[in-house]
Formats: sequence, structure tokens, C-alpha cells
Amino acid sequence: MKYEQEIKRRRSFAIISHPDAGKTTLTEKFLLFGGAIQTAGAVKSNKIKKHAASDFMEIERQRGISVATSVMTFEYKGCLVNLLDTPGHKDFAEDTYRTLTAVDSVILVVDSVNGVEAQTRRLMEVCRMRDTPVIVFINKMDRDGKNRFDLLEEIEKELSISLHPLTWPINSGKDFKGVYNLYDKNLLLFTANTKAAEEDSLHISDLADEVVDQKLGDRDAEILREDVELVDGVHGELNVQDYLAGKVAPVFFGSAVNNFGVKEMLDTFIRIAPTPRSRETSKRVIDVNEDKFSGFIFKIHANLDPKHRDRIAFLRVCSGRFERNKFYHHVRLDKDVRFSNPYSFLARDKDVIEEAYPGDVIGLFDTGNFKIGDTLTEGEDFYFTGIPTFSPEIFKELVNKDPMKTKQLEKGIMQLTDEGVAQLFTQFGGNKKIIGCVGDLQFEVIQYRLLQEYGASCEFRTLPYYKACWITSNDKNKLNEFTRFKSNNVAEDKDGHLVYLAQSEWFLNTERTNNPDIEFHFTSEVHK
Repeated sequence: MKYEQEIKRRRSFAIISHPDAGKTTLTEKFLLFGGAIQTAGAVKSNKIKKHAASDFMEIERQRGISVATSVMTFEYKGCLVNLLDTPGHKDFAEDTYRTLTAVDSVILVVDSVNGVEAQTRRLMEVCRMRDTPVIVFINKMDRDGKNRFDLLEEIEKELSISLHPLTWPINSGKDFKGVYNLYDKNLLLFTANTKAAEEDSLHISDLADEVVDQKLGDRDAEILREDVELVDGVHGELNVQDYLAGKVAPVFFGSAVNNFGVKEMLDTFIRIAPTPRSRETSKRVIDVNEDKFSGFIFKIHANLDPKHRDRIAFLRVCSGRFERNKFYHHVRLDKDVRFSNPYSFLARDKDVIEEAYPGDVIGLFDTGNFKIGDTLTEGEDFYFTGIPTFSPEIFKELVNKDPMKTKQLEKGIMQLTDEGVAQLFTQFGGNKKIIGCVGDLQFEVIQYRLLQEYGASCEFRTLPYYKACWITSNDKNKLNEFTRFKSNNVAEDKDGHLVYLAQSEWFLNTERTNNPDIEFHFTSEVHK
């Protein structure tokens, strides 16, 4: 219990959403409140040359979308907040899935105009797998969108989660007048094209007060009273334990671009969000209050600074205290390593830290020692579980366009696949390199980064595979026989594990039926 005070003031969360729901904008508003940045960058405006603080790769700034998870740390009201901004685009879902293993809670941004979209569903499934506590922020209330009750019903139905509104909107679109805070009993008034300020907030002990009619007009004041009565009648007080168990999601309404309704959510988040939790490992549950240090790598990023060929491994601290220049045990490599310059992050800005506690996300310089899922401890051997690699959906052969740059291409593709951008398979008994991704956009990113960062030009040829399955068997001879007969469809992943590349669902089912002694796995966590 040595570090109880430090653990209690930590909050680690990820912001997730469908692309363009306003996630990166919301991230920036949090950073403004935390005093971490002075001005927000308009993510897609070419007029403003300040790009979004959390988008730091060149390709992200050109396209106006986030393609890698950014990590930001800031102080707010006595709490140390570790915020992870994730890519919304479905092609980068795997990066987001892994990020969700490193946080204790999630803020889900829903666009009030478009409602629940495909990517939102997928992300919520991952949250539910882990019972991650979720807060919902319904954004863009100043645009004409769906009816507020219909929207809540849609979210509950589509995402299979109970909602509990903590603020309530007064109209929407051009008639949007503000939100009523059900938690703190105050009214926050909205004026178009201005940022919300303290003086826009009215403390109201009773909604029957005439001030409400004066500020909103008789009709809107009456509608608000009816709505609040209905919402209170249905939901009552928020049960914080239900939220922490992932059963109920508090809901806030606002407009991130106008900085409206964001502070109310952040204040509530600080009050109710979970502090760092204990975690499952391959041996036992590691209690967050244990004195000995442990943590795991959930993300690797090469060339954070293009001028220096650096690789940063992002580590989530799970127990104990991490100290600069102290030796820690790298479980997979069975060797001791130390770090002279561990970092905390504000997107691209890095600060060297002396120590870190459970809940913190820190960056470690990596010379090629780390892979995603690696565990560091103070001597004990175990792995943190639940950090799987998923089967890709699109497969392409990597073709070198410049034989003079073969070495650069090999190095580049090894480093990029270590980051988890894509998966690399080598054809069994041959040297054909096959890249597996979740979406097409990832191939564009790989091609762009190989050229920009390694000077290697390549192209991709589409391959007719439908899924990659890791194969294992207790009978070694059966496995050898299978790989010999199916050599055209068998490859090895980067760790030398055998993978069967199925052309279709029919082929996969046939092989599973014909080979009962061989197990086909859709994630690679089986090898941990």
C-alpha cells in the first residue's frame, strides 16, 4: 500500500468513436482545461496552420484523420490524467483494441447527427469483453440531428448498454440553447460561435424558478421541466458502482468544437472514473497496490521524431513504482534492461520522468527489444493476458520496386510490423512476404512510411486469402504433415509460429473437419 496516494489520483482513459464524431477536438478541449495547451488546432482547417495537438504523423496532418493512438498526460483538479486518443477509422481498429487493454475507462463520442455507426458498435464490443466503464458524450448538439429521446433509445439498443443522462439538452441545431446539469442542478446556456464561460452557468435549486422562463422562454422552459421530470423518474440517482462495473453509461450532451458541455463531463469524470485496477496475468492477479513494479507494452511507434531514428515502446504501469535507471526483468527475453530516459507525453512533446505509478503510460526508447504484449517486472516471470493479435482480413504480397534498397525495405517492414500497424507472414519454406491488415488504408500508410522514413519503394499485390489462423497440435507429426501438404497456404508469423491462410470459409471449415488433431486459432494469444 506504499503508493496508495499516487494510485488514487491517477485516471487513465481512452477516447473512442467513429471517424469524424469529434474525438480529436474533444481531446484538445481536455488538454485546454488541463492547461497542457494554450490554443486548439483546427483538425481539418487549412487556414489554421496549428494542427491538432494529438495528430503527430505527417500522413495524419495531411489527411486530417488520426491513424495511431496518441498518449497525453495532464494535471486537472489534483488528478493526473493519462489520456489516449485512438484512431476512429476502422482500418486502424487493431491499434484501438490494444489501447483499450491499457486504460481503466473509456469516453465514447457519438455524433448527434449520425447516431450509432458501425465502428462504434465494434469498439463497444471490445469494451464489453473487458467490462470497461464507459461515459458517453453526445457531440454536435448545435447541428440539426436526431431527437434526444430517439438517440438515447438507439444507443441503448445498438450498443446493448443502459444509459443514464447526467446533463440534458435544451433543443438542438440552430435552436440549441444549452444543457441542464442533472448532477449539479445548474443550467449552462449556449450562445452560437462563442466559447462556454463560467458566467454562462446558472445555479438553480428549483426548475420552477422564474429565471428559467426568463432565460429560455416559456415554451422551452416547460419542455425542459417535463423532460427532466421524465428522466429523473426513469433513472433517478446514478449508481456509481453500476457505472464502474460497466453496466450503466452516464451520458453528457454538448458541442466539443464550441467547448460546450465538456467541462461538466470532465469534472464528473474526475469524481467517478475508476482509479487503476488490478490485472490478470498468466500466473495470478497482480494487485495494483503491490510494492513490486510490473507493466506491459501495448504499443510501439517508430520514428516519432523523423530526424532521429527512434522507436518508442509505450508501457502501462500496472503495479509498484517505475524508476529511471533501475534494472527491470524483460520476461520474454529473460534479461534485465534499464532506461535512462523514460518519457511522459503530450503528443510529440516529451518530458523525461524520474518515476511513474500504476495507471501511468510512459514511453521507453527501444532498440528493437520490445514486441507488443511484452512484460517488464521486478524479477517475477509472468505475462499480462488479454492483449491478442487478431486475424487480418486483407492480404497482399510485398513487392520491392528498388532492389538497391532491399535492406531498407526489410528493416522498415520489420519495424512497422513490430508497431502492430500490420502483420507480417513469410511463406513456409520460401521468402515471399505477405502483409495482413484489417483495412486497405493501412497499406497506404505502410507504403507512404516505407518511402518517407526508410527510402524504400514498394507495391502490393492482392492475394486471395480470407483469413489467417494460427495452427497448433499436440501431435507434432500431424502438424508437420499438414504443413508439408499445404505448403502453399502455410506461412510463419514474425515469431516463427505457423499460420494457415484460408482462401475461403469453405476451405477453412473443410481443413478443420479433415484435421481434428490440429487446432485453428483466430487470435495469436494462444502462444503466450
